[in-house]
Amino acid sequence: MLGERRRQVVLDALTAERGVQTAALAERLGVSEATIRRDLEDLAERGLVRRVRGGALEPRPMRHEPPFDASQVERQEEKARVGRAAAAMVGAGDTILLDIGTTALQLARNLHGRAGLTVVTNNLAVYEELVTDDAIDLVLPGGLVRRNYRSLVGFLTEDALRVLRANLAFVGISGIGEDWALLDTTVEEIPAKRAMLRAAEHVVLLADGAKFYGSGLGRVAGIESVHTVVTTDDAPPERLAELRAQGIDVRIA
Repeated sequence: MLGERRRQVVLDALTAERGVQTAALAERLGVSEATIRRDLEDLAERGLVRRVRGGALEPRPMRHEPPFDASQVERQEEKARVGRAAAAMVGAGDTILLDIGTTALQLARNLHGRAGLTVVTNNLAVYEELVTDDAIDLVLPGGLVRRNYRSLVGFLTEDALRVLRANLAFVGISGIGEDWALLDTTVEEIPAKRAMLRAAEHVVLLADGAKFYGSGLGRVAGIESVHTVVTTDDAPPERLAELRAQGIDVRIA
């Protein structure tokens, strides 16, 4: 039996039984347990199963996440200002990394006609915005498509970003913790964000004022990973003063 057909049988069994055992699958399909383990690892990397000792379970249900279009209209004016200010940092011939999110899309809308610019992004909305602009070179790192939030995530995305180098990375988050941790509510996005932080000479945090009151399930990094913060005039002044005291460039859009 071909590998893809065998893995489909595994998924069918999982749907029917909610859980499968490696030994039972090996006997049923007439292959070794090592082969089944490789199949399960492959399916787990694709987010289709959840590996447990001795077999696999159905993946955990996805948390509710507002769709991209709904997020786009939240604080739209503030995000547009942040996007314009961030775009002004991009120089001729730069290679930049653009993160997932609606503020990154606002930034992209201000990049049209930049000859010699290379944009690397896992943000499909940014791709759609710039794909018709022949002046800009676009690089997509690949990965699992998250249709709800128009993005690419997963180990393929992380691996591709790991081997790239860029002048600037523009990164978004869900919130900034009291301890200056950069937080995100969608844990699937965190590995790619971390890879962007490592790949860039200069990291720019896109964070309108509301982000200073935000929160998140997972920690992306500490504020020390950031060189510049682009925010809005409703950010708490005392927090901005602390950022400046840490040597971080703060720009008010």
